[in-house]
Amino acid sequence: MTALYENVIFGPVRSRRLGLSLGVNLLPTHSKLCNFDCIYCECGWNADNAHSRRFNSREEVRTRLEEVLGGMVADGTPPDVITFAGNGEPTMHPDFEEIIDDTIALRDRLCPSAKVSVLSNATMIGRESVRRALAKVDNNILKLDSAFDKTVRLMNNPCGAYSVAEVVANLRLFEGNFILQTMFLRGECNGEVVDNTTEREVEAWLRIVEELRPRQVMVYSLDRDTPCKTLDKVPREELQQIAVRVEQLGIACSVA
Repeated sequence: MTALYENVIFGPVRSRRLGLSLGVNLLPTHSKLCNFDCIYCECGWNADNAHSRRFNSREEVRTRLEEVLGGMVADGTPPDVITFAGNGEPTMHPDFEEIIDDTIALRDRLCPSAKVSVLSNATMIGRESVRRALAKVDNNILKLDSAFDKTVRLMNNPCGAYSVAEVVANLRLFEGNFILQTMFLRGECNGEVVDNTTEREVEAWLRIVEELRPRQVMVYSLDRDTPCKTLDKVPREELQQIAVRVEQLGIACSVA
């Protein structure tokens, strides 16, 4: 079953993409808060009253991160990465840039070998402060699950207006200094067929990858429980075939 992260700082967990990861959750601990409602989200569906819940405060995040990070270092088990993820979209936090600054300062003081990563759906990168913050971290991992608005609406259920063209335009501002992450899946949800693995989908997505030329692409499929139970995991061999096509563009691609 899907589950929420019940603490501001969670883990460490062994991430299939990032190594030993200490998680930071800027969102409420008892409710998901996101401007997407992805059919594959491990945190489940958005709660009806989610937007009435508060973000975790900058001070609370800094204090708890310092405590946990300090303890891990004292125990001789520093994390490989400090990862902003949690119960929704971290870049929605009004103090996101300041929290990133706090985190980098703590990292530099306590465990300078650790990377700072952010997992984001890229919806907030139109804000200059969010782009500045993402430019400061080691791994700004930004999502784009399809080249087509219709497929994004089926897979990600964006709240309010969403345009792939607008997101791509904002991604261009990073000039390749980001990691593009894409979930591949197929199945059906609420009576509609969902499949971003067709040749039409992959070709259009590859054109965007070639245009943006991120420093790395991450492709992955289902690994945990999803709120929509009628989705199918894409076999690793198929993901590897997609990865080969990315690498033929001269761009590194990892499969998880």
